Order: sequence, then C-alpha cells, then structure tokens
Amino acid sequence: MHLIEVKDLTMHFPVRKGLFSRTVNYVRAVDGVSFHLNEGETLGLVGESGCGKTTVGRCLLRLIEPTAGQVYYRGRDTLKLTGAEMRRLRSELQIIFQDPYSSLNPRMNVSQIISEPLHNYEKLSRSEIKARVDFLMEKVGLLPEQRRRYPHEFSGGQRQRIGIARALAMNPKLIVCDEPVSALDVSIQAQVINLLIQLQEEMGLSFIFIAHDLSVVEHCSDRVAVMYLGHIVEMTTDQKLYHDPQHPYTQVLLSAVPIPDPATKKKRIVLKGDVPSPLNPPSGCTFHTRCPEHDRICEESVPEFKDLGDGHWVACHYR
Repeated sequence: MHLIEVKDLTMHFPVRKGLFSRTVNYVRAVDGVSFHLNEGETLGLVGESGCGKTTVGRCLLRLIEPTAGQVYYRGRDTLKLTGAEMRRLRSELQIIFQDPYSSLNPRMNVSQIISEPLHNYEKLSRSEIKARVDFLMEKVGLLPEQRRRYPHEFSGGQRQRIGIARALAMNPKLIVCDEPVSALDVSIQAQVINLLIQLQEEMGLSFIFIAHDLSVVEHCSDRVAVMYLGHIVEMTTDQKLYHDPQHPYTQVLLSAVPIPDPATKKKRIVLKGDVPSPLNPPSGCTFHTRCPEHDRICEESVPEFKDLGDGHWVACHYR
C-alpha cells in the first residue's frame, strides 16, 4: 500500500465579479493530477511558476479544499474525513513553507514556535516540552540556548531550520516541502537540503519536494513529476528523467539547466510565446501552443498519461 495515493485531483478557483459576486470563470490551477508516494520516498514536483505545484501540496494537506478528486493516506480518503478526524491526522502530515521570513510569527520566540504543535496535540509537562524543543533544535543544527530569541534575530537559513523543527515536532510521516530553499543563498541551500536528506534517513520521513530548480530536485528526489499548467506531463525516476526525458516540455526545462563547465557546450531549446492563462487554457494538449513538435491532433485531443515501461509516465501523443 502506498503512503499517499492521489487520483484526479482538481482545484478550480472561482473568479467573481459584479455587485453580487457572481462566478464568471474559474482559474484551473490543478486539473486532474494523479500520482502516488511510497514510505521513505521523495517525490520531486517541478515546473514553472504558476503551474499548480504549491496548490497540489496544499490540497494534499487540506489547507485548501480541492474541487474534486481523491487523496488516500494509508488507504483512507482524507477528503471525506470530518474536521475532528482530520485534526487527529494532521500530526502525521506537515509542511515546510517557502518563505522563512513570513512563515514564522514575529511575536513568538523560537521555543514558542516549535512547541506550538505540542501544546495543540500533546499533553506534556513544561519540562517535557522544553526537553523536546531542545532536542529538535539540536536536530536541525541550532543551539538550545537560542530558544528565547525571536525570528528577526536569525539569518534566512536559520529561520528555515526553525520551520523544519516545527514541522518535525509531532513526528510526522509526510512533509510537504514547498520550495524550502528557493529564498536562500546557494551555499545555504545545500546545507538545508543535506539536512532534509539526513532527517529522512534517521526518521523514515516521506517528502513531496516542490521546486522549480531541477538541479536541486535531482539531488534529493527518488522520482520526479513535471507539471505544466495544472497537469503532470511526465513522471519517472530522477535518473531516467535527467538522462532520457521524453516529453518536449521536460526537454526544454533540462536544456535551461546550466552546466558548471565552460568547455561544455549545450544546445538550448527556446520556447516561443508565453504560458497560457489558466483562466482559458488551450484545448487538447495544453503545451501545444509552445511545443516545437505539435500537430493538429495536439490541438484537438488531450494526450493520455501512459506508462512507457518501468514506471516512466508521459502525456504526449508522440511518445
């Protein structure tokens, strides 16, 4: 049994106008996404800004309620759980937010931030909470002596470590990492990613790692799903994706990844036009307006998300 199994997840945000706020259209942020995640695995979710990556992660945790679809956690459809049932489950499902500056309450010190989940879900004494906070701070590379400091007294990398400690407070099974290193310097990015990998090995965690930097995802993911305009267009292991990409969009993304070798020349694939609006996505394959290989069938028919073998899934008429 998979830890997480997602089937046809859909999230359409209504667009309201007029005096009576009537719904005139929908932003199709996520449009029929399906995938699974095994225990102890990291699934990278990549794509351009606005493709729906973060929306998928928040729908999984029911931070926003999806329009349609099923999300199974250990065989239970979490979208059908009541508020009380979902509250009991939330200790196993956590998130690390993208911005380490705005995701921490500036009025709370580090001890209060990390211990807040413990106060909400556990009945522990003051000494037990203090011991737990000290343990988590050491686990993420902070000093327990810093527990009385406030977020503004820390650097960006340290603030993200505080966010990681807060996510670990309830010993979760799944953590959604919503671009956890995109706001950090490159040198700090490597430290935080290595920390996450170490914590995964020690605690048996499963990650959904959302990012737009393919080099970061390659370093920390077991499998990678590529999203474009609310759809997953390719999903496979990290090795296959980086060495044998099948979907034209994946090939475009990989061609843009810089190679740290001035002697190596790389052919860059440049797309024409802009990303279509999710308010009015193209018919057929949503990528056909920018695809260098598109044909008439791409404009008329939605490609099937099919398995090419060995778990390599692609949504393309010509693959």
